[in-house]
Amino acid sequence: MNLSEKTLKYIDGLIPRYPQKRSAMLMVLHAIQEEQGFLSKDAIEWTAQKLEVVPMAVYEVVTFYPMFRQAPIGRRHVKVCRTLSCALRGAYKVCDSLQHELGCGLGQTSADGNYTVEFVECVAACGSAPVVIVDDKLHENITPEKAPDFAAKIKKETTVSLPPSRY
Repeated sequence: MNLSEKTLKYIDGLIPRYPQKRSAMLMVLHAIQEEQGFLSKDAIEWTAQKLEVVPMAVYEVVTFYPMFRQAPIGRRHVKVCRTLSCALRGAYKVCDSLQHELGCGLGQTSADGNYTVEFVECVAACGSAPVVIVDDKLHENITPEKAPDFAAKIKKETTVSLPPSRY
């Protein structure tokens, strides 16, 4: 597995801060995913060896926490909150519309590699539901009626200034 010197140095400095190596697992996984965009089988095995645990122990953590990904995502990551307040105000219809407009299924990436649409649990913005996070930016009051225009805005931003690939 290829990690940058910066990430390797960060991980090597991180592990000694914990009473047991395995306690650094979440932080190590976050660092790897930040650099590579997802956690490959090689990353899981490398982490296990680094922390002196069996690969299954790392795999259990990766599959338990929804913030970890085991496959690449699109260049734009669209996350629709589906918790009660958002659901009651149309989040499921918003998500359907965004999938249609951006050309990808739920949890899948569009054929051009630009978009991944996913549901997420509560993002703590219930008063302005439904909410959508695109990359790391929160967008509020994205109603089913506004969703097609919102998707067009995402597309326009993508063609004007496509963010660099995460991997």
